[in-house]
Amino acid sequence: MLIIGPPGSGKGTQAERISERLGVVAISTGDIFRANVKGGTPVGVEARKYIDAGDFVPDSVTNEMVRDRLSGDDVESGFLLDGYPRTSAQVDYLDKILADRDQRLDVVLQLTGGDEELVGRLLGRAKETGRSDDHEAVIRHRLDLYHEQTETIVAKYAARGILAQVDGIGSLVEVTARLMQAIKAPQRA
Repeated sequence: MLIIGPPGSGKGTQAERISERLGVVAISTGDIFRANVKGGTPVGVEARKYIDAGDFVPDSVTNEMVRDRLSGDDVESGFLLDGYPRTSAQVDYLDKILADRDQRLDVVLQLTGGDEELVGRLLGRAKETGRSDDHEAVIRHRLDLYHEQTETIVAKYAARGILAQVDGIGSLVEVTARLMQAIKAPQRA
């Protein structure tokens, strides 16, 4: 499974909730990058300059990190990727990773929300957590990147019949209920 959506749509929070309910591991590329940044690893040093500017970390770095993470034993019975893929090239790379493992995606959950609502959420998160990538100019840049690049992958997954669009605005419980219903739904976009 994948969960995608614009910054601030609640992907990370909802990924954790879905993971708990379904008993599958949630894998967040953002969390992995932030851990590497905090630990000062070579990947972290490289990733930090992109993250702080609100840019995507280059595919070459991200793809290898995801390939390595998906080789773990804990993903054998399923996983939920949060934050990957974000570009068409990453979709193709993920397809290859999964094909090599004789796996496939069952559903792609796309959280939706209006930009102004999302900017407000992220500015609120910045006050709580102090994340370096949660400043208004960076947030708006990340939203622009999402609209320019990530939304193009939605069409690929819709064409495969595995895309489920879910309104990400509402209470935590409401959004989780919508997502769980979308996972169970036999018909997708």
